[in-house]
Amino acid sequence: MSDHIHDDKIKELEIKANQIRQSLIESLVSAGSGHTAGPLGMADIFTAFYFHILHHDPKRPDWDERDRLILSNGHIVPIRYATMAHAGYFPIEELKTLRKFGSRLQGHPERERMPALETTSGPLGSGLSQAAGIAYGARIDKKAFRTYCFMSDGEHDAGNLWEAAMFAGKYKLSNLTGIVDRNNIQIDGMTEDIMPLEPLREKYEAFGWHVMDIDGHNMEAIVDAVQEAKAIFEKPTLILAHTIPGKGIEKIEFDFSWHGKPPKPEEGEQFLNELRTLGGQIQSEHE
Repeated sequence: MSDHIHDDKIKELEIKANQIRQSLIESLVSAGSGHTAGPLGMADIFTAFYFHILHHDPKRPDWDERDRLILSNGHIVPIRYATMAHAGYFPIEELKTLRKFGSRLQGHPERERMPALETTSGPLGSGLSQAAGIAYGARIDKKAFRTYCFMSDGEHDAGNLWEAAMFAGKYKLSNLTGIVDRNNIQIDGMTEDIMPLEPLREKYEAFGWHVMDIDGHNMEAIVDAVQEAKAIFEKPTLILAHTIPGKGIEKIEFDFSWHGKPPKPEEGEQFLNELRTLGGQIQSEHE
């Protein structure tokens, strides 16, 4: 797809992200378990990737030249499922099977259950190592596809992640782009209280990465950052995407207690009504 983004495309992506958030809430209510805050916060980034940035084909999920998207913090996979369903990988109705016995849509992604999930994830801190290996292999094989790794900020407490950051810097993996969901929360509280991460930008830069800070809810900023990453020579790129956990639902925004719990049915209906109202506002703003 083209990297340049027009106002009409921005409107289309914002509307789609709102629809995907609604599907997410419906699937979490149906499951009765799962994560809410992180998936809501990453809806805009997932939408931008699946509907504008990624070179992929839902009808050919194993297409050899597809871009690889590695989800390191696997617990936010409900937003990936919702986005993939809207993109045409499987029926949207299947989202209601989230976390059900025998479903393809488990609480953490399982590579062999769903084409194009790329990796099975759960243990935090492992995704960047997997992504760096894929990017390194692509360079050896002279493949043109790019590898993207979505990570949480909280999983930067894990040492394995920093080994991968050093590896990618050493081998100058310019075909690798990391996106950190910098929402400042983890399951027990705020990241800077649990295990301070700052200065996060300077740490990656010290390992040889090109680093950008963006508003993770600004579609144009997301697309522009990825485009800049493609222009960086002989360095991996890290995009620090500053997001609001629970984005779109005012009462739970920035509330770390919603990291790992789903809405109850009555809460789900309240959340859906709020998102529907927000969707109408997005429509009117662009008219």
